[in-house]
Amino acid sequence: MRAVLDACVLYPTVMREMLMGAAAGGVFTPLWSARILEEWARAAARLGAEGEAVARAEIALLRDRWPDAEIAPSPHLEAGLHLPDPNDAHVLATAIAGRADAIVTLNLQDFPTRLLSSHGILRRDPDGLLREAWAADPEGLAEIAARVRARAEAISGQPQPLRPLLKKAKLPRLAKALSQD
Repeated sequence: MRAVLDACVLYPTVMREMLMGAAAGGVFTPLWSARILEEWARAAARLGAEGEAVARAEIALLRDRWPDAEIAPSPHLEAGLHLPDPNDAHVLATAIAGRADAIVTLNLQDFPTRLLSSHGILRRDPDGLLREAWAADPEGLAEIAARVRARAEAISGQPQPLRPLLKKAKLPRLAKALSQD
């Protein structure tokens, strides 16, 4: 499955790391546009210059790891799309140009199912996508979660119980599934 990752799932960190771990494990092929990545960097800039610098470094790492993931949709394509939030038309344009099967987003109301399906695209929430990936490969997702947790602990210098960490990252169904293992 080819999936465009909306900026809202690339930032915050834990959600992004879970999604990119799943992508590295073959669950899906990630796609994005330069504009989506710039939205992430601008969101991180609200934390100050250091937050933006970290985001831009992480963006550079993603571009290096997935050099074919960046899609450049034509402005003409974007101009012909009409979504509830016109600022999200570029995400759908990226999905169409990238022949994506899905858009992974938390902004469910901004991507109407009927409109997306007319382009052969599904709307996926990250928690549902990762929960399905866990059902197909519990050990693989548990390993990804363990790596994400270890990194969060290393950065914070504090213990990070997995279930609260994932729940805070808006991944409650995945958190529940992993806590049952």
